[in-house]
Amino acid sequence: MGMPDAAQIAAQVQLALAEDVAGGDLTAALVPGDARAEAVVISRQQAVLCGRAWFDEVFRQVDPEVQLEWCADDRAVLCDGMEVCWMRGPARSLLTAERTALNFLQTLSGTATRAAAYVHAVAGSGARILDTRKTLPGLRLAQKYAVTCGGAANHRFGLYDAILIKENHIAAAGSVAAALAAAREVGEDIEVEIEVEDLQQLQQALQAGAQRVLLDNFDLQQLREAVALNDGRARLEASGGVNLESIRAIAETGVDDISVGDITKDVQAVDFSMRFVD
Repeated sequence: MGMPDAAQIAAQVQLALAEDVAGGDLTAALVPGDARAEAVVISRQQAVLCGRAWFDEVFRQVDPEVQLEWCADDRAVLCDGMEVCWMRGPARSLLTAERTALNFLQTLSGTATRAAAYVHAVAGSGARILDTRKTLPGLRLAQKYAVTCGGAANHRFGLYDAILIKENHIAAAGSVAAALAAAREVGEDIEVEIEVEDLQQLQQALQAGAQRVLLDNFDLQQLREAVALNDGRARLEASGGVNLESIRAIAETGVDDISVGDITKDVQAVDFSMRFVD
């Protein structure tokens, strides 16, 4: 996906500033009101940059007088010690905006960096890395954007834009075939995927014309058997128990996609620091 629209970014930043600044920055008030300063953000590790728009919006809302000069774009690979962004303006404003701006930058860069690690792990296999709905509350579209900055792809964005038929849906519908038939009645333009738990269910899904199938917690041998049984008829997605140690072997079974909740739910923030320059 592309960048979320400006209105959503502004709303997210407004909420973040409200919880951090609220009625005012008591500590920044100790600095003379007419003091001006220059500061730089430095990356303390190798990472993929993401979150410039949120960072910019924080400073815009705190004080539009602050001037920012970026040294890298979203999707850029940063190295340890690299200068990322310079800021110039009222010292109080730089201090007040610092934490909120860095929170967005470190979280979204952490998501992009994690996505890039998974993409690198399956390079050359032909498998595509997908995200999931296991995102930080309120940051769904921001993290989905960060995933693409890391080179991975987006799965469905929510419950509203695609159908994923799971075990309980199949049980309620009565069968795999009945669940797929009901899904097709929703509309031709809606993507439909069905989750299966064994090869028997996969066979049923294929016989019912499934075009996209999620293989839930299949071991490596089962995945290889599923790929052979499928014989190119449907797009196969592996899911469950995926981590950086296991993903290469999963990719080499021949599945088309691998969905990884770890990318967005177990985010390790990128280490950025902001330092005033004399």
